[in-house]
Parts: sequence; C-alpha cells; structure tokens
Amino acid sequence: SLVIRNKERLVAVGYSQQEGIDYDETFAPVARIEAIRLFLAHAAHKDFTFYQMDVKTAFLNGILKEEVYVGQPLGFVSKQYPDHVYALDKALYGLKQAPRA
Repeated sequence: SLVIRNKERLVAVGYSQQEGIDYDETFAPVARIEAIRLFLAHAAHKDFTFYQMDVKTAFLNGILKEEVYVGQPLGFVSKQYPDHVYALDKALYGLKQAPRA
C-alpha cells in the first residue's frame, strides 16, 4: 500500500518587509571565524571530543522579541475569517527578524 505524507511549513514573505516599518534591525550575533578556530584548536590540544550538528529548524525555534503579524497565505485564506492575521510567537523562515530571535 502506498502512503503519501505531505509536510507543510508556514513561510514569511520577508522580501515584502520594509525597513523602519516592519523591522528596525536585522543584526544577528555571530562568532568570528578566528574565535571558532581558536576554540577548536584549544579543544583539540586538550583531546576533547568534537560533535557536529545541524539544526534544520533553528529559525523556527527562536522566540520573537517584538510583535509580528503575518497575513493568511494566498490560496489558504479562511472563508469564515478572511480579514484575520496571525500573531507570531516564534520566528518563521523568511522573516527579517528570524536570525535575531
């Protein structure tokens, strides 16, 4: 028997956001490559064990610090509430504020 599983994810249309209106800054704190190399060199010198990982949903887990609202996706507008919007608690893919969350 054939089972089809569909996955969906709500995505923000970040390219339509305007600076100063929809967001103020997009800075995300990131470590410099030199600091990472120094940390890894020290850990290797001490014979520490390294583990690498990738968090595929990193942008979905960040809690937003400001109020963000998004409209209903085209093609999926509620017939009962066509004018309602979503108030986000956590960041979405495509949102300008997502790296900072």
